[in-house]
Amino acid sequence: MKTQLEQIALPADSSFNIMVNPYLNDFFFWHFHPQYELVYIDGANGVRNVGKNVSKYEGSDLAFIGSNIPHLNFDYGVKTKYEIRVLHLDADFLSHALNKVPELQSVQVLFAKASHGIAFGERTKQLVGQKILALHEMEHFERFVEVLKIFKILGDAEDSFLLHDEPVRTQHTRKDQNRLKTVYTLIEAEYHRKIDIAEVADLSNLTNESFCRFFKRMTKLTFIEFLNHYRINMAKKLLMQDKNVTEVCFECGFESLSYFNRTFKKVTGENPLAYKRKVISV
Repeated sequence: MKTQLEQIALPADSSFNIMVNPYLNDFFFWHFHPQYELVYIDGANGVRNVGKNVSKYEGSDLAFIGSNIPHLNFDYGVKTKYEIRVLHLDADFLSHALNKVPELQSVQVLFAKASHGIAFGERTKQLVGQKILALHEMEHFERFVEVLKIFKILGDAEDSFLLHDEPVRTQHTRKDQNRLKTVYTLIEAEYHRKIDIAEVADLSNLTNESFCRFFKRMTKLTFIEFLNHYRINMAKKLLMQDKNVTEVCFECGFESLSYFNRTFKKVTGENPLAYKRKVISV
């Protein structure tokens, strides 16, 4: 599987980030990140891929994943209508409080177990699911308090189970992760313009050849393949907003419409116009 370090920027005014219906069901995204992740999906049958654990879920799923555990987006391949929320928290979220506040002892244990990956049964999914779906509609402080309540329920849950017997460790060193993070930050900010190998190699303090070997080793993709995957993912989001195909092509950094069309079909299996008609008609 192609493992990618996902760059997640938490809001300046919040301790966590909530993704509301990112809808990546047709995008294979095998990735890891330093942040903890709490994910809830409702209205779907799918496959949970976390570390080396591969297991099916039916109707809904609720899982808590520790720092740097490789995993696949939970909605990959889902064809039905569904709701999904993905909550990201920094690895040091409440670290001081968890060690000192007795009322949070079960939450401290929960975060310690997250390095194994944790999934939950029907009772906890019913208790927590609707709370997670409503988080994005709350004000900041109310949302923060509700997140604490959610983790308290998860910490006390009797129907939780570990996805791995031992903690999952990433195969990449912190130096490699930081180097890749720097490249991802550039792509995130500048994907709309031409980015060549020499620029990212210089940014990484590597020669062109060394950078290409490093990037392929880390992501299983060449830099150009990864950049195109990122651009196509952004293009899909713009097409979902009913933007013109030609406009999306150049806005996402492609220099010719024909190359954009070929790349889009190679990545998604269909051309941009067909994809746009499909998602707009839903």
